[in-house]
Amino acid sequence: MKKVIFLLSLLVGNAVFAQIDHEKEKQEFKLTALPYYNYGKGLGMTSADSLFQLNIRFRMQNRVTYYDYEDKESNYDAQIRRLRLRFDGYVGNPKFQYVIQLSFAPGDVGEIEEGKNLNIIRDAAVSYVPNKNWSFLFGQTKLPGNRQRVNSSGSLQLTDRSINNAQFNIDRDFGIQANHYQQSKDKFSYNIKTAISSGNGRNWSGKDENVALTGKLELLPFGTFKKGGEYFEGDIQYEEKIKLMVSGVWHKNFDANLARGQQGDELYENRNLQSVFFDAIAKYKGWAGMISYMNRSTDNPLTTSLNSEGLPQTRYVFAGEGMDYQLSYTFPASHYEIIGRFSTQNVNKAIHNLNVPNQKQYSFGVTKYIWEHAFKVQAEVSYDQLEFYTGQQKNNWYARFQIEIGI
Repeated sequence: MKKVIFLLSLLVGNAVFAQIDHEKEKQEFKLTALPYYNYGKGLGMTSADSLFQLNIRFRMQNRVTYYDYEDKESNYDAQIRRLRLRFDGYVGNPKFQYVIQLSFAPGDVGEIEEGKNLNIIRDAAVSYVPNKNWSFLFGQTKLPGNRQRVNSSGSLQLTDRSINNAQFNIDRDFGIQANHYQQSKDKFSYNIKTAISSGNGRNWSGKDENVALTGKLELLPFGTFKKGGEYFEGDIQYEEKIKLMVSGVWHKNFDANLARGQQGDELYENRNLQSVFFDAIAKYKGWAGMISYMNRSTDNPLTTSLNSEGLPQTRYVFAGEGMDYQLSYTFPASHYEIIGRFSTQNVNKAIHNLNVPNQKQYSFGVTKYIWEHAFKVQAEVSYDQLEFYTGQQKNNWYARFQIEIGI
């Protein structure tokens, strides 16, 4: 009888252990099938076989602005200035990467106009990165243009970019880009960036008659900045050694049909546009300074047509030049920052004669960094001086409060 009980115990015990092992195997299988999560710049997910990666990020800018313009009644504006959702990662191999960025705020999308596409898509591009020195991109994204435009709007010290960036930047476009990087932390470094694009700007779906060429050279005499600091404003990383980036851009848009190349109203006649940018950014122990020059030129900025009554009407290329000067200091203990910017803008004489004003802008701001540029509170006061061809002058100013948050 004892032998029977012993044999039954062995059989039951083996069955129990077998069941436990089976459950353990099933659990291990489930774990290997789950994605891996990471938290850094956004929320990242990588498939168990490492063949797919998705990183999700968002950011928004909420602001209220009080305007006091000389020829208008004082008023205020409260709005969601930017609301963005971004996805990036790779498929199949980390060398094959993608980026998608969508915009939802009214100021991003713009008004719905008959015959025009919505501007929901900001970026939609595939890139091949064979090594740390090269990258190739196909799709719609920012062109390698002026410093402020290349910087994300979420990485600005003041609540928005300068008056010159608003008029002269070359923005986003659809095309092919090839970039070469030669970077070192403490040695002379440089980047060469090139693009062949449609010249029509983002979300264009009409007939392509033009093409744009862009080339950019970036020089870093003392090596790269901390955490990519050459691509965000302010010395929030507190550089122990002076860091400097100097860059230049040449851009040609052949047969452009928009007033600002990739942006603006449609012209009555196509024009060849040429843009030139020079800028420099330096950082050292909380201090940060930037200087920028922007220029757009064409042989004849005026385009004309006859309206339904047979009378001439004019649309123009926004041609001219401008300079920006910006200086800031970030207090290392409190993470408060004070910023000043001065901008001058001189338009082409032909459009100045149409009473398009030359302009000067003085801006002062205070920013509190709660979590670097991802979570910050900003206040800004800007004063504009407009000078018209008739000799008339106008003085405008605005005050703005803004909160930016994102991951």
